[in-house]
Amino acid sequence: MLDYVVDANVLMSVLISQKASYKPILTHYNFIFPDFVLLEIEKYKTILKQKTNNNEDAFLHWSYFVFSRLTILPQYVLTNESIEKSKKLLEKIDPKDTAYVALAMQLDLPLLTRDIILYNGLRKQGFRKIILFNDFLNTI
Repeated sequence: MLDYVVDANVLMSVLISQKASYKPILTHYNFIFPDFVLLEIEKYKTILKQKTNNNEDAFLHWSYFVFSRLTILPQYVLTNESIEKSKKLLEKIDPKDTAYVALAMQLDLPLLTRDIILYNGLRKQGFRKIILFNDFLNTI
């Protein structure tokens, strides 16, 4: 099994689309999130439900499946060192992504994202363990 730290925007896309092609991906790969992802999902839950093409029961069933396949780690597992390094990298990009970048750095895992600004900004600063989600999908 291959592990990836994943940005909330990828999770939201998976939840909205409900594509059957995501089932084997979620089964084969281990997608790891900081618990901050739960705050973001809660913040956008109405939008997620509105954007899905299925009824609420189908959306809930899909959500149960997706969340049963994820690893969500509490904030306290992040070290001060990884948080500070992440904050420094993100100060001119998007500080709200600190937990995702810190977790990826700390676990030495690639970060999957759909955020092109985050991707380009981190790569400009030498952070190479970041992959755009569409590129990931094209390689598997």
